[in-house]
Amino acid sequence: MNTLYYQAPGYWVGDCMPFGEGDTFYIFHQRDDRDPEPLGKPFGWSLVTTKDFIHYEDHGVVIPHGGERDQDQFIYAGSVCKVDDRYHIIYTGYNRNIENEGGLSQVPMHAVSSDLYHWQKVGEPLPFLPQDGYDPSDWRDPWVTRDDEQDRYLVLLGARQPGPKTKRTGRTVCFSSPDFMNWKFEGDFWAPDLYTMHEMPDLFKMGDWWYHIVTEYSDRHGMTYRMSRSLNGPWLQPPDDGLEGSAYYAARTFALNGHRILFGWVGTKEGDQDTGNYEWGGTFVPHEIFQRPDHTLGVKPVNTLWDGFVDRKPIDDFAMQGDDGRVQRRIADHLGSPFAFEADVRFAPSTRSFGVVLEEDPETEAGYQFLCKVDENRCTFEGSPNFPWFNTMNIGLTRPVRLDADSAHHLQVVVDDTIATLYIDGVALSTRMYRSSGGSVGMFVTDGSLTLSNAWISNTVRR
Repeated sequence: MNTLYYQAPGYWVGDCMPFGEGDTFYIFHQRDDRDPEPLGKPFGWSLVTTKDFIHYEDHGVVIPHGGERDQDQFIYAGSVCKVDDRYHIIYTGYNRNIENEGGLSQVPMHAVSSDLYHWQKVGEPLPFLPQDGYDPSDWRDPWVTRDDEQDRYLVLLGARQPGPKTKRTGRTVCFSSPDFMNWKFEGDFWAPDLYTMHEMPDLFKMGDWWYHIVTEYSDRHGMTYRMSRSLNGPWLQPPDDGLEGSAYYAARTFALNGHRILFGWVGTKEGDQDTGNYEWGGTFVPHEIFQRPDHTLGVKPVNTLWDGFVDRKPIDDFAMQGDDGRVQRRIADHLGSPFAFEADVRFAPSTRSFGVVLEEDPETEAGYQFLCKVDENRCTFEGSPNFPWFNTMNIGLTRPVRLDADSAHHLQVVVDDTIATLYIDGVALSTRMYRSSGGSVGMFVTDGSLTLSNAWISNTVRR
């Protein structure tokens, strides 16, 4: 059971709709009871609040789902905003019975509140119905933001054109309004013909740059982003246009007090088995997004969560030499869960690979590893050893990272029950691992040498 990351007992976390005010984040989210499977029974939106991503206060269901014939039989994803002194939610009302009958199954709907805890659904229809030339069965996940330069509100939705679901016609569409009351359809906002569908669109500005994030499930099964100095484009693809691996899905962002947090979930695997496919829903995991000097986006642990690991035990600096093979060193055992590990590593030129070993059984030497391949500039999560072939389904669990010899590379690892996340130089990769040795961590290097410094480990979280 997770004790650091949030998951309500008896439920699995679905899409998160974040908001923040003062020193508090409000995490509106779906709770799936998986009866009899993911997305089986209808759900509404529940709410938890946190100030530090360690302590959470559960406020239960705040927007209940509708009945079998109501448009919002399921309350799919949406967006929370404040206009003047009133809070608004624009959400997707989905009814699978209407879909089976050929009607409009996904319709943006509206709720209002004066305090963020008590919400009233608004009966009047919104002008965000599926437009001509778009697939009415894929029209969802509204996102509200402000365009201060033109003094207007924008609502973005994920959409696609009609036709076979395999066609790469996914796009983000946009509505605009000067007053949050009178809306105009602006058409396609970003239509790259790269993905079959855009889910969970997000749009925000940091400094002079706009960033547009979408989640897709037809390429790498994850989040991708583009950047532009103007809302009119062009939308540029950075060298690394991802934010995480395929286990981390459908995240939205919110900035509060100078910190933009990414709110997503790490999915469980079928049968709680390493070889299973990832499922819809799981455990909420936050990251923090930051802007690099070249204006691309990096990902790191949330400061308050990382700082919550106390009683840090320093690890003496050491070096490993593996000129013609693999050399490994066990750093800590019997850590339990959760635990965190931090270190700076340097490797010599011609080094083939290095990485972090987790949950290795001391007798069988079976465990897991984050493998950094130097000549390929990438990091992959996999079973260690990968025997029998294959023992861990890891499609999409690879991230690009620049690996330069004789330079310091900053590693941070968080393990909470079956979830493990590696952060390396602003690149994040999360995964599930269902075998446990009681909490262990080590380092290895192959065909080269590695030095480790400034390292510590902690299995104590401030409560």
